[in-house]
Amino acid sequence: MYSASIMTILLSHEMGHYVMSRRYGVPATLPYFIPLPMPPFGTLGAIIRMKGVILNKKALFDIGVAGPLSGFIVAIPFIVLGIKFSEIQHMTGSNIPFLQLGDPLLFKILQKILLGDIPEGYDLVLHPFAYAGWVGLFVTALNLLPIGQLDGGHVIYAVFGNRSKWVFAASITILAILSIVYNPGWLLLVVLLLIFGMRHPQPLDMETGLDTTRKLLALLVLVIFLLSFTPAPFPDTNIFRNINNTTGGIPI
Repeated sequence: MYSASIMTILLSHEMGHYVMSRRYGVPATLPYFIPLPMPPFGTLGAIIRMKGVILNKKALFDIGVAGPLSGFIVAIPFIVLGIKFSEIQHMTGSNIPFLQLGDPLLFKILQKILLGDIPEGYDLVLHPFAYAGWVGLFVTALNLLPIGQLDGGHVIYAVFGNRSKWVFAASITILAILSIVYNPGWLLLVVLLLIFGMRHPQPLDMETGLDTTRKLLALLVLVIFLLSFTPAPFPDTNIFRNINNTTGGIPI
């Protein structure tokens, strides 16, 4: 169930990019998956390859935003169904290996609505649907980081043009501080972004700006990022007890 669910979410994300690329005449391959038969995800995601030049900011924005929006929308039903199918179990003293997960704001809100408060000493053991939805939010948040050639970088560049370099710099600084003082797991991403991801190619037309509808959609994308982002996705990979600020976990 998990494999089919996460492949559906990842495929939706990449198909969003693919369809919008074709709409603007940008050559693109169909999505293909990168398998990694290891925990915690079992995959390195899915990608498409685009060739050619993006004509203007409108095309850049639409192509960049279509993937995260599609993946986010498809992930929500999996999260709702998965939370309903998940089990609340007593974890104190349990000998079952349990991978604890951080709490994206959207996941925490839906869990509160659907299940209410979880008693102390108990935790939510996630159904495969819920875990796939959690991974979908994680992937959405990563792609929406407003840096370089990530999807969020495309959106920021379309909105701010050459001024986006200041947003890139501020974002990578915040991520670096987060990795130093809170969660060192982000450090590798910071290094990779500094090496490969800080520059952004220009569309041919840099003069034509975005309309009001797309600017409002950019604000919606910011809200989606805040709902999806998890400062510490894996608070403790060796945890066997309940942590109040986590969303639950899965057996390992």
